[in-house]
Amino acid sequence: QVRLVESGGGSAQSGGSLTLSCVESISARPSICMGWFRQAPGKEREPVATIATGGRHTYYADSVKGRFTISKDTDKNTVYLQMNSLKPEDTAMYYCAAGWPRDWARPNDYNYWGQGTQVTVSS
Repeated sequence: QVRLVESGGGSAQSGGSLTLSCVESISARPSICMGWFRQAPGKEREPVATIATGGRHTYYADSVKGRFTISKDTDKNTVYLQMNSLKPEDTAMYYCAAGWPRDWARPNDYNYWGQGTQVTVSS
């Protein structure tokens, strides 16, 4: 059963914006934490941002602070990642993750993953 479905990836120019969405289908207890990770070719998967506890807590990687904003529509079980001031180094496959992580930044702590959506930023 599909748990997470992402959308919104694509191409942008440097300095541009994109918005990613991730819908979580609820078949059991809802995840306490949903977030975004990214992985560029030849690199490890890295955390981007997470939102937890009904949207009251957010966490960001230093590389995206001030440029990216994560938000959650609880009624729609949807998490958004608004990405502004995009840079070529933001180019990666972006993955939505959900679960009950002990460490928001550790991919292995998440229980569910989406299929990924590609973000490409050109200079």
